[in-house]
Formats: sequence, structure tokens, C-alpha cells
Amino acid sequence: MMRDRQLLSAVLLILAFVSLQKLCYCDDQTVLYESFDEAFDGRWIVSKNGDYEGVWKHEKSEGHDDYGLLVSEKARKYGIVKVLDEPLNLKEGTVVLQYEVRFQEGLECGGAYLKYLRPQEAGWTPEGFDSESPYSIMFGPDKCGATNKVHFILKHKNPKSGEYVEHHLKFPPSVPYDKLSHVYTAILKPDNEVRILVDGEEKKKANLLSGEDFEPALIPDKTIPDPEDKKPEDWDERAKIPDPNAVKPDDWDEDAPMEIEDEEAEKPEGWLDDEPEEVDDPEATKPEDWDDEEDGMWEAPKIDNPKCEAAPGCGEWKRPMKRNPAYKGKWSAPMIDNPAYKGIWKPRDIPNPDYFELDRPDYEPIAAIGIEIWTMQDGILFDNILIAKDEKVAESYRQTTWKPKFDVEKEKQKAEEEAASSADGLKSYQKVVFDLLNKVADLSFLSAYKSKITELIEKAEEQPNLTIGVLVSIVIVFFSLFIKLIFGGKKAAPAPAATVEKKKKPEAGESSNSEDETEKKEGPAAPRKRKPRREN
Repeated sequence: MMRDRQLLSAVLLILAFVSLQKLCYCDDQTVLYESFDEAFDGRWIVSKNGDYEGVWKHEKSEGHDDYGLLVSEKARKYGIVKVLDEPLNLKEGTVVLQYEVRFQEGLECGGAYLKYLRPQEAGWTPEGFDSESPYSIMFGPDKCGATNKVHFILKHKNPKSGEYVEHHLKFPPSVPYDKLSHVYTAILKPDNEVRILVDGEEKKKANLLSGEDFEPALIPDKTIPDPEDKKPEDWDERAKIPDPNAVKPDDWDEDAPMEIEDEEAEKPEGWLDDEPEEVDDPEATKPEDWDDEEDGMWEAPKIDNPKCEAAPGCGEWKRPMKRNPAYKGKWSAPMIDNPAYKGIWKPRDIPNPDYFELDRPDYEPIAAIGIEIWTMQDGILFDNILIAKDEKVAESYRQTTWKPKFDVEKEKQKAEEEAASSADGLKSYQKVVFDLLNKVADLSFLSAYKSKITELIEKAEEQPNLTIGVLVSIVIVFFSLFIKLIFGGKKAAPAPAATVEKKKKPEAGESSNSEDETEKKEGPAAPRKRKPRREN
């Protein structure tokens, strides 16, 4: 019995230790780990600044039993802080910053980045945390309008001026555009290398001291343009000038018009000179309630002159214009190389008074983590926030906390996309089938069956699941017709001679042109002639 109690105590001790490890992972390589398995009250401090009205919630990630820190409302500012047990010196060895975030409702406009804050001696408090609270590093996704990037910003003090300057990573990775959990990792190495990983995959590698990787560069240029230098008055920046010796040719006529009348043009035969292009509408009548004194003299609306429809044109005929072969435009002297050209002027360089050299960035220590965002989206879930001193620790967390969730979400997304694609594909397929069948139904040799085919198509459009059955039915109809056309049906018995003779001789009173008239009645109406364009 005593042995069982000892065994149970040992198990409980191990479970308590594991639970404690899950909450803080207090080992030599883990500075901070926040799983949000427990409510954040008491461990995280919500900003009491009046501008930050967004409500943080402790909620499960959609589709999982895993909890996180949730942005619960749209169009709000949010502020919350987690103070470290003791400040972290970034100058000592490798530092890994990592966390997960999931945009459960998508991301149209908002940020989900973290700020790694300087000690409170820099002039801030957790309760008063806001956008001006001083930080050392800002890292994470941000998307709104033209902005779509994973920020990495180092706020560094210029040792000459004492000013803190934000240095932005150039060409940062873009933000994944979906509703899945993603893990963002920044690895700072002692050799000044910084690597940005998204979902464990390296997306960017940069050197903190390189001007090609950060804007502005941490190390200023050795020289700068002299602000006191002025361009000499006789400095000529024109590479080309008009030839001063050029003379306008005697036969250059600047007054010649660009276009002239085409003398070879002739008025088309049948042109109606005396007919206007528009005439009063003969069917229009003056409204009964028209008052000439109040409404003015009534005028009938104009319509196209019907006489002009059959003619090449109406009204006064004028010759059309054509390009003038003698036109040359305004003369200008040709350009030649400028003998006085000195190039584009720029001020001379002088030593930069703010220049300094660095072997490593002069990092400010990290004393807290802050989430300070303004977002139009809700449903943003933060989870598994980690600060570590070893890349392997971060990799271990990715594999054990992020990867299983991501795989489940990915499979679910894949299934939803396949279902949507299948539905869209069926709709697209059905539309093609219906369009084709409607065209086929209009064929002249199927006129006797058009009503039946149309009826089947309408039923299929009302009940899309019948598409395949309807298609098979119509194919059978077409196949039957095809067989009938190839092999023919029963031949009709020959008509009696008297009947044939009667058909040949029209009845008294019938017009000999009855057949022609019938064709005219049944034939399509003649298209209306277009009014010819008037030549100018």
C-alpha cells in the first residue's frame, strides 16, 4: 500500500513538472514559452489606455481543443503585455523569436505582429502600453492595402546622435493568405545574420549591418553630399542643343495646312442634295397639355429621313479631306552635341559627421512582449509564443505544437476546395452541355423535335442532377434520327395519277404565283439598309 502511494506521488510529481514545463519551459535554452492552455489573466496585462478598447479572449482555435489569445472584435485597437521574469540580453549568442497566429476569418486589413519591448526604465508601463512604447524589435505579419509583408524592424540607437532609428528589413516575405495556423520565426545569430522562417521554411536571410538588407542601413555612409555646396551659375547640364548655324530651307512652308480637299473625289451618283438628313416625325402630335406660352413653340421630334436610306447620302455634298503632301509643320533647328556640356551637377561629398562603425548591433535588451495592433478583422488567434536561445528548441515546438494542427487544417481545406471545385466544375460542365443542346435544337432538320428537346433541357436546368440522364436521352434521340437519315424510313405509296394531275393544275381563282408568295411570306424579312455615311 505504501509502495502504491509512493508510486502515485511520483506520477503526480512528474505530471506537475510536465505541466509546469508546458506553461513556462523553464530550461536553460527557453527564455519564455506561452501556450495559452490556461487563462491569460494575471500573466498578461491588458492596456488601460483609452484608445485600446478591443477585448481579448481566451478561446479555442477553430476545429481544435488548443487555446489561444483571441482578437474578438472588428475595427478596434488592441494592447496587451507579457513582462519577462528578467530582461534578455540580445548581444549574447543566438536568439530565436517565434509564435503562431491564425486568421480564422481571413485577413483583409490588419496586423498581427509582436513588439519586443525595452525595459520600463525607457519610459513606459504595461497599463499604459500604446504605439509609442519603446521596443527593440518588431516582428510579424501585416497586411492592408498595398502593405503585405512579414515585418522585421530593429530599433537601434545611433551612438553619435543618440536618436533611436527604425531599420526595416528590405524585401520581406509576404503573408500567407488563408485561414490556417502559421508559425513565424526570426533567428538572430552572433555573426549578425538574421533569418526569417514561415512555417519552418526559410523565406529571407539578411545581414543586420548591410545597407543592402536594411533601410536605412544601421551603419551610415562614410560620406554625405555637402549641404552647403551650390551649383555654379555657368554649369550647363544640356547634353544637346539646337544647331545655331542651321537655317530654315527656302521651300519650307510653315503655313501649309495638314489636310486639304481631295480634288479627285466625285459626288456619288444618286446623292440627294435637296433632302435633309433628318425630317419631322410625321406621326408625332402635339401633346394636349402643351402650353405654347409656358412651354414654348412645340416642334415635332426629328427622325432619319427615309429617303436617305436608299440613297448614298443627303444634303450638301463636300469633298472629303486628305493629308497634305506639302505639309511640314513648324521648322526647328536640328539638335547637336553641346560643346559646353558638363554633365548633371551634384554636390561634392564630405565626411559624414554621424558616421560610426559597428561589429555588432548595439541591441537594447528585451524586457517584455507586447501585442499592439489596430485591425479591421476579428478572429485573429495568437498562440505558442516562444523566446529561445537555440534553433532546435524552436524546431521542436513547431513539430509538436504547430505541425499537427496545420496538417489537420490543411486536409480540411483541401477537402473543401475539392468539393467546391467539383461543384463549380459540374456547373461549368452543365452550362456547356445546355448551351450546346440549345444550339443543336435549332438545327432545321430537328424542327419537328425541337419542343421535346427544349422541354428536356428546361427540366435539366431546373434539376441539375438530371443533366447526365437528359444528355443520354437526347443522345439516343439524335442517334435514332441519324439512323433514320442514313437508312431512311418506309417509302410513301405513290399518289394516284389524277391526284398528281390535280396538284399540277391550280384551281380556278388561284394565283399562279401562290408558291412564290408563300415563300415570300415564310421567308425572313429583308434587313434594313444602313444609312450610308456622309462623305466630307
